[in-house]
Amino acid sequence: MEETITPGIYYVGIDDPSVKVFENQYPLSHGMTYNSYLIVDDKVALLDAVETTYDDKWLNRVNSLLDGRQPSYLIVHHMEPDHSGAISVAMDEWPEMKLVASPKALTMMTQFFPDEDFSSRSIPVKEGDSLPLGTHTLTFYNAPMVHWPEVILSYEKSEKILFSADAFGKFGSLQYQDDWTSEARRYYINIVGKYGNQVNLLLNKFANLPINIIAPLHGPVLRAPLQKYLKLYHKWSRYEPETRGVLVAYASIYGDTADAAQRLAAMLRQENAGEVMVMDLCTCDQSEAVAQAFRLSEMVIAAPTYDAGIFPAMHDFLYHLTIKNYRNRRVGIIDNGSWAPIAARLMRDMLTPLPGITFVEPTVTVRSRLTPANIDSLQQLAHSLATVTP
Repeated sequence: MEETITPGIYYVGIDDPSVKVFENQYPLSHGMTYNSYLIVDDKVALLDAVETTYDDKWLNRVNSLLDGRQPSYLIVHHMEPDHSGAISVAMDEWPEMKLVASPKALTMMTQFFPDEDFSSRSIPVKEGDSLPLGTHTLTFYNAPMVHWPEVILSYEKSEKILFSADAFGKFGSLQYQDDWTSEARRYYINIVGKYGNQVNLLLNKFANLPINIIAPLHGPVLRAPLQKYLKLYHKWSRYEPETRGVLVAYASIYGDTADAAQRLAAMLRQENAGEVMVMDLCTCDQSEAVAQAFRLSEMVIAAPTYDAGIFPAMHDFLYHLTIKNYRNRRVGIIDNGSWAPIAARLMRDMLTPLPGITFVEPTVTVRSRLTPANIDSLQQLAHSLATVTP
C-alpha cells in the first residue's frame, strides 16, 4: 500500500503477513493489517494506534514522517486492543499530544490503562463535533455497536475521506491481492455481523455524504468508485443473501451422513437450485462456513445424533449462526441415528427462534445408512429447495 493517501494524509499502519489467527479464534491464511493514519497540517492528527506487539515499528514509522514535529491529537475511533494497545507508549512518546475520543471510549481507557491518568490530556467528542487542523477538518459521527458501544467514525471533508473504524475492514495482509469481497465478507459476518441494524443505521447516516475514500482499521484503503463495497454492506446489514443457492453443511462420523449430503447436493444441481456449495464442518474453517451461510439463500444442515445431542461440529456451527443473527433463510434438515435419532429436532430447536427462518420439508432421517426411501425423501427435499415461491 502507498504511504501517501492524499497530499498531507498518510498511512502509518502495520501490515503483518505472518500472523495466523485474529482475536485468537479466526484463522488467517494471509495475515492481517492494523491500520493507522496521519494527517500533517497546521496541526498534526494521528488516527488510531496499533497492537502493543508493534509499538516500536509503529512509533518509528510515524516519527519518520513527522520530521521532529509532535502530533497534536491522537484520534481514538475504537478502543479494542488491536487498535488501542499502543496508546500508552504514544502518550509517553509525544507528551504534548491530546486524546480525542467518545466519552465511552475515555471511560474504557481507564479500564485498559488503570495505571495511567489521561484525563488532563483528553478531549471528549460527540456526534457532529469538528476538529480543525488547518486545510483539513475532521467531523465525528457516533457508530454505537459497530461493533463496540464507544465507536466513532470521522469524516475529512476537504478530501472526502471516511475513517470508518472496523466498518469496511477485512482479513488479510496488504501484500495479499484478492478481490476484497470474500475476506471482507468473512470479516463482516463474524466480527460485525451481529449488529446489522446498527450498521444499516450508520449507512443511512452517510447516504448523502460525498465520499471518495474509505479508510478502515483493517485491510486496504478503498477508493472511488465505492458502489461495490456500499452495495455489499447494505445487503449484509439487512441480512439479505447475495446469491441464489444452497449451502449443504454437514458433520459426519463414519461417512454415511456425508454420503446423504453429497447425494442431496447432486440432486440440487440437477434441480437447478442455483449455486450449490458443500462444506464439511469437521474440517473446514467455521468462520468461512458461517459466512457462506449468510451469502446463499438456502441452507441444508446434516448431522448425526451424538451423546443424545447434536454432533459437536454441527452444534458449534449452529451456535455461531445464532450469535451472528442468522435469519431470513430457508433451511432443510437431514439427521442420522442408529437407534434414537433426535438431532433433527434439536437442530430445528436451535434455529427456530431466529427471525425469518423457514424449514423446508421433508426432514430426512437416516437410520445408519441410506435406504431407497431416504433417496426418495432427499429428492423431494431437493425439489422443494429448488422451488422458490413468489
